[in-house]
Amino acid sequence: MTSIAQSTALVANNLPVPSALGSLDAYIGAVHQIPVLSVENEQALARRFREGEDLDAARELVHSHLRFVVHVARGYNGYGLQIGDLIQEGNIGLMKAVKRFDPDQGVRLVSFAVHWIRAEMHEFILKNWRIVKVATTKAQRKLFFNLRKSKTRLGWMNAEEVRLVAKDLNVSEREVLEMESRLSGRDIGFDAPSDEDDDHAPPSPAAYLRASDEDPSQSYEREDEEDNQLGLLREGLAGLDARSRDIIKRRWLDADSKITLQELADEYGVSAERIRQIEANALKKMRGLFVA
Repeated sequence: MTSIAQSTALVANNLPVPSALGSLDAYIGAVHQIPVLSVENEQALARRFREGEDLDAARELVHSHLRFVVHVARGYNGYGLQIGDLIQEGNIGLMKAVKRFDPDQGVRLVSFAVHWIRAEMHEFILKNWRIVKVATTKAQRKLFFNLRKSKTRLGWMNAEEVRLVAKDLNVSEREVLEMESRLSGRDIGFDAPSDEDDDHAPPSPAAYLRASDEDPSQSYEREDEEDNQLGLLREGLAGLDARSRDIIKRRWLDADSKITLQELADEYGVSAERIRQIEANALKKMRGLFVA
């Protein structure tokens, strides 16, 4: 039996990554072009991989869910980490989920995989949470390396000491106080201690990780449907002549102010009834795309 490490490595060989495509936007655009699998196709591919170790089937399962990894990664934007890094960690979780997915359990892969994807992202966040940029400018680096030896005693500096250190190192008093606060601080565990039994203790930082109560498959399907509808709307507008497109945009898509038929009629030098006919024909033509 192929190991998880071997399977993920083989599948990853053809996995698109942001760096290879030049930018994160290009990567996201590329993965959104990959078709979403139907239930039947997903189960067929999962059985091919589960029963015959078909890596091509596994690769197709992974590729078809890369857009969902992007969706999950966007939920962790507030942690100061690059979303591209989170996506790549999530992709590892996705590949592990594909390895373990059982199509006979009656759930979609997206519902099963979300736990593996988030687990990899959480681990990445935990590893990087304590990386603090202590000194980012030349003045701050000088302050960082000289502050301790500039202090005359242990403990917090008084106002006069702060003034003297700031003058000696040619920085502001505010920067001295901020740097001392950083150097005097201590790491706070991301997770609560395992022996924590104090009901009144403040929650650990891990408690603030974003989690959605909505079923991931429903969220994914809803957003995918919204993307699809938006794409159809753009396609429909592109198929109209310039006047019809302008009328539809200004009558239905302008959120600021909806123009009247008479105002458009005056602008185009025709009757309001003629504008209504053009609008009705354009809507009928576009409606055909949505019900096809």
